Amino acid sequence: MKMNTLEELYIDQLRDLFNAELQLLTALPRMSKAATDPELQTVFDDHFVETKVHLQRLTTIFGELKISPQGKICRAMAGLLAEGAETISDDADPSVKDAALIAAVQRVEHYEMAGYGCVRTYARLLGHDEAADLLQTTLDEEGTVDQRLTDLAESVINSEAVNPVLDA
Repeated sequence: MKMNTLEELYIDQLRDLFNAELQLLTALPRMSKAATDPELQTVFDDHFVETKVHLQRLTTIFGELKISPQGKICRAMAGLLAEGAETISDDADPSVKDAALIAAVQRVEHYEMAGYGCVRTYARLLGHDEAADLLQTTLDEEGTVDQRLTDLAESVINSEAVNPVLDA
């Protein structure tokens, strides 16, 4: 696809994020089910609900632009989620698997934060101030879930994974 303007890039990147969020919506319940730590499951479940809101915000932006959100497959998210699926199927100690799930989801969150930061900046430059505010809200929420995962990893999960309780 040839892009000649920042507006075209903005739309392309919004479509990429829309598809990424759709893919994540499918993956988060599987990750929650695979997690053994109840607090980690809660983080995944909460983010599932937030992801629905992220899709609603993107839909609002597409509505304002009077264009469809369809038309792009986010291959990066597909790859990140494929790695997450491998983590789910790995034969690992539960605490080690939880640590691996956190790592997988944090990779996803960092990808999303990079994407939302870019499109928010494009929106501001293009005069789409309301869209920029919506995108900033989503960016903030992505950062919050990333921090929740970091806090959980550093306070509990990673320590448990250092010396997992082995079944005898």
